[in-house]
Amino acid sequence: MYAVVNNIIKFSNVDGPGNRMAVFFQGCNFRCIYCHNPETIHLCNNCGECVKVCPVRALTREDGIVKWDKKICVDCDECIKTCRFFSSPKTEKYTVADLLKETEKIKIFIQGVTVSGGEATLNAHFITEFFKEVKKMNLSVFVDTNGGIDLSLEEYKEFVGVTDKFMLDIKAWDSTEHKELTGADNEIVLKNLRFLLEKNKMYEVRTVVNSMINAKETIMKTAEILKDYPDVRYKIIAYRHFGVKEEFKEKFHPLPNIKDLEKLKSEAEKIMKNEIILL
Repeated sequence: MYAVVNNIIKFSNVDGPGNRMAVFFQGCNFRCIYCHNPETIHLCNNCGECVKVCPVRALTREDGIVKWDKKICVDCDECIKTCRFFSSPKTEKYTVADLLKETEKIKIFIQGVTVSGGEATLNAHFITEFFKEVKKMNLSVFVDTNGGIDLSLEEYKEFVGVTDKFMLDIKAWDSTEHKELTGADNEIVLKNLRFLLEKNKMYEVRTVVNSMINAKETIMKTAEILKDYPDVRYKIIAYRHFGVKEEFKEKFHPLPNIKDLEKLKSEAEKIMKNEIILL
């Protein structure tokens, strides 16, 4: 059993509590038009266009397969900029044993491991086996998710059980807005919100404020649910252009400002006592 990994950040302090190793899996079931790492959405289709633009020949195409030489790559990201399929040739296949070796190297420096993406839950069974072993190292295990997979299903029971906490995005409360942003309905997302809260499995909920959603509705409705779970923190995040595909940037004007966020935070604080973080 293996999974395709886009990147591993050995030391991160923004992917859960404390210093953590963050593993970003390749592949996503949403296609958010404001995605900050759109190169993680699809698996490489081996078209070879990226090979032509690599300045150091770290990419080759052999027998129809694009291969990446990590040792000579200079991370200029010309391949990612060229890719028209929301993918990257710079991915690696990992077994559970492979990932555990990487974790073992740094376990004394970190408080836990967080899996993200792409969408980590698409690799739920792989991650379950990985998390079982990571917990033997006395490290916490977190999942960063878009909530698009129904985690209440029996097939995910062990996955939810072994995971310490989840971090969930509520991108838009209105289903039409959510579908316009992500290409997917939000019925399962909202179901997961309630399910994970009831299971005491939620660490953090997040909403990105942008011009394509009714931010006040999304934040107030989310606050109404979170108010009964005061230990769960809520992040209100201003949309930024970083990493977003050029053809989508024009959809997000005007950009939110700090006064907009402060007003939304103030309104949410009237509803709930949870910690609210502005970013």
